[in-house]
Amino acid sequence: MTTTATTTTTTEPGLSPFTIAGRTFQSRLFVGTGKYTDFPTMQAALDASGSEVVTVAVRRERLYNDRGESLLDHLDTARYTILPNTAGCFSAEDAVRVARLGRELLDQMGNAGASWVKLEVLGDKKTLLPDPVGTLEATRELVADGFQVLCYSSDDPISAARIKDAGAASVMPAGSPIGSGQGVLNPNNIVLCLEALKRGDPTYPVIVDAGVGAASDVSQAMELGADGVLLNTAIAHAREPVMMAHAMRKACEAGRQSYLSGRIEKKLYATASSPFEGAIGYIPGE
Repeated sequence: MTTTATTTTTTEPGLSPFTIAGRTFQSRLFVGTGKYTDFPTMQAALDASGSEVVTVAVRRERLYNDRGESLLDHLDTARYTILPNTAGCFSAEDAVRVARLGRELLDQMGNAGASWVKLEVLGDKKTLLPDPVGTLEATRELVADGFQVLCYSSDDPISAARIKDAGAASVMPAGSPIGSGQGVLNPNNIVLCLEALKRGDPTYPVIVDAGVGAASDVSQAMELGADGVLLNTAIAHAREPVMMAHAMRKACEAGRQSYLSGRIEKKLYATASSPFEGAIGYIPGE
């Protein structure tokens, strides 16, 4: 008798599509396009990351390299949704102006994400932490102008909630300062942000943004319950950017699955993997 083996294709549990600002994606990892040594490395790293959304700084000095090559010429707009960001803006007025420039540029390119913006209004050049007042002001103005605002914020849950109330499509609390590689410095505050932002709407998308240094940082952010992670420097400045991009993709998926699986309770004392009761030679009381 001959037995024919059958192959069953299984879909990994927990890796469901992710909807943000009216668009649905398979990947929960958003990646930046800056700081790479060259465009071919950037292209390979983006591919390895599995990301479907890539951020692009709109200011001209970020869009062109020292040889006059345009970043946008090296991005497949049929594959990626481009998320313009207002990196380098230190006032609400400047951020709004740059956001509108980004929309005009992508409208000309026919990119589907042209009404999106990753809003950054920074407080100072040393910490690159967000200016809470300027951020709120710019969010309100851009929302009124028809933008889907994905907003970089501090890990303060009160500020995060106010940005959501101002109409942001997603609030993106910082794990640690931009480019610092320190990971998630205050996990408790990220949990408080998630609680505040998802109160009344558990589907509201919250993305941890900034400070990632290693794949374990991505996994930790996802295990806290974040819907996604945005990073750039951790890949672009890694010794092997393409390999690191692979690691970040896997960490994002593993962290999501770990969160949905439900971790065991932390205990002070050990619990044996195999019960003593009923074991051969077990004497009660010993």
